[in-house]
Amino acid sequence: MDIFSLVRAKHNLVFKLALIAFVSFLLALMLPYREVKGHKVDAFNAIWPYADLVTDQDFFIRKSELELKTEKEKIIRETPLFFEITSGEKEERLAQLSLLETSQPKAYAALKPLFDSIYKRGVIESLDEEQLKNKQIFETNGFYAEAVTYYDFFTIKSAVEFIESRLGGQVLSVNYLDYLALTHRYSKSKTELYLNSKLEQVSVYRNVIKAGHVLVKQGQTLTNNTRNLINRYYYFQNQNVAFSWLKFFAKWGLTFLLSLVLLVFLAFFRKQIFGQNKQVAFLFFLLLVAVTTTFLFHKFGFMVLALPYALVPILVRVFFDGRTALFTHLMIVLHCSFFMPDKLEFILLQLIPGIGTLFAVAEMRKRQQILNAAALVFLFYVFIFVCYELSFGTPLAVSKFTSYVPFAISSMLVLLAYPLIYLTEKFFGFISDFKLLELCDLNQPLLRKLSKEVPGTFQHSLQVANLAEEAIFYIGGNSLLVRAGAMYHDIGKLKNPYYFTENQADGFSPHQEIEPVESARIIIEHVIVGIEMAKKYNLPESVIDFIRTHHGTTSVRYFLNLFEKQGHDSIAAEGRFRYPGPIPFSKETAVLMIADGVEAASRSLKSHDALTINDLVDNIIDYKIAHQQFINSDITFKDITTIKKIFKKRLMNIYHVRIEYPD
Repeated sequence: MDIFSLVRAKHNLVFKLALIAFVSFLLALMLPYREVKGHKVDAFNAIWPYADLVTDQDFFIRKSELELKTEKEKIIRETPLFFEITSGEKEERLAQLSLLETSQPKAYAALKPLFDSIYKRGVIESLDEEQLKNKQIFETNGFYAEAVTYYDFFTIKSAVEFIESRLGGQVLSVNYLDYLALTHRYSKSKTELYLNSKLEQVSVYRNVIKAGHVLVKQGQTLTNNTRNLINRYYYFQNQNVAFSWLKFFAKWGLTFLLSLVLLVFLAFFRKQIFGQNKQVAFLFFLLLVAVTTTFLFHKFGFMVLALPYALVPILVRVFFDGRTALFTHLMIVLHCSFFMPDKLEFILLQLIPGIGTLFAVAEMRKRQQILNAAALVFLFYVFIFVCYELSFGTPLAVSKFTSYVPFAISSMLVLLAYPLIYLTEKFFGFISDFKLLELCDLNQPLLRKLSKEVPGTFQHSLQVANLAEEAIFYIGGNSLLVRAGAMYHDIGKLKNPYYFTENQADGFSPHQEIEPVESARIIIEHVIVGIEMAKKYNLPESVIDFIRTHHGTTSVRYFLNLFEKQGHDSIAAEGRFRYPGPIPFSKETAVLMIADGVEAASRSLKSHDALTINDLVDNIIDYKIAHQQFINSDITFKDITTIKKIFKKRLMNIYHVRIEYPD
């Protein structure tokens, strides 16, 4: 056999192995690359509950964006202004002034000493007060700069005022501005050059912490500065993770093994789930979602303990069983524990409340049970946390109110089970106990139609539901599922209802006017019609299975015998009198088959006493066993013995049979 033939022959197993290989690959990508010593902290973390956090490498304390912005704004605000010394224009203006000595000697004599005084101090370019605020002034000459005071200089305006004040009202026919020149001009280029050089020198790091430094001790109260140090350290670690193929394959092997354990559990102990690829995929989807969410919360520093891990056993229990829910929850908790500094505490905190929720939702008959589960989860969280911290952890953490905030959030998020159950039903096609309760509601359109149009069949379905539900209760199984299946198993009788005994109120049977073969066809047809009607009304497949299997591959014996009495070859025509099947494949469908046969046959008894009922139940069940109707279901002889006792007792109560006791 070549590889392709082998894959085709074992395609279901190949799919499951490929599934866990893919899922474990993704999980390995998300698992931490180094030992987790703690988490990022925020205002909710009042103390450091883990072991002393010692740095394993040098790392820089990076300034925050606000700190960098503030520092740069300060540099911009305090950057000095540079004024360049210019002498060429001053010399030109003084040369012009000297011409007055011959043309206007009196004006020259008055102005010359004043301009000498002005130029001795210097004339600086005028800037507004806002530009000069808190600014130091430098005068530059080439590459040389010296600090000066702005108000030690004249401006053009102050120089004119100085001249006018010294002349004391003396009027000269001279424009003073013609002889005033700037000796210090503002140099925007040099100022910006200096500013840019200072901005470039701003470091993004505040300081460096050497390897081996104790950042925070266990039980230490956290300040904002300490929280910042811790978060910077974890950020630095995440930024400097070196990928290692050896580590990756080691993690992949670990996650693959844990995933394989879950698959093997299903293969050995839950064969029905293992045989359904969609159900297996759902369990591993839950695993992937749980680890992905934990990874994201760990990476971004959110409260990991606020995640509602207790949702997992609730979701699995609603659609499967308690043992599968517990085992799936255990595998998820083990995977997620790799993200935790104290793995033992995390496992205890999540595993025990998860088990507690299974007690609360053991029988999902009321939506209030989820609310009870949420309260129970919170109590378990608090109890385990207090006991563990007082025994092995940080006792001071017990007294901090913020320590319990994640537990409260996690417990409240358990209530997300309501919408998640609904979404899972829609996307995966599963059926929950809540859905089954809705289907059993007598106001459902199909059941109302059944009760109005064929009340005899409706009453028969109710009796079958009561019988089957009680039997399943004692032998173990999904009692809600078997009740819903019983309520809908005969909906095909809505077509041609009067061809069925329970609907023949006046005693007349239409079968008297047709041939046995045609009668058998009409009777057998109610299974096919029922399946089509159930699909039209969007009933779940698990309920439709009861319609398919409630007669299995048995024969319509009454009409087959009648056909034989008419002289026909019954052996050759037996296929025309046989139901199409399939035979029951679960404990629930097997019990419904028995309940349906027993209840229907009990109506035809001429006398209802202990003996006839006893023989009836034994004969019906023995007939089903003889025709191998239960070979695909997981029902045992012990279960069948229990079912016989229950059905006999129940039928006696229905028909008010009095048990005679010896004198």
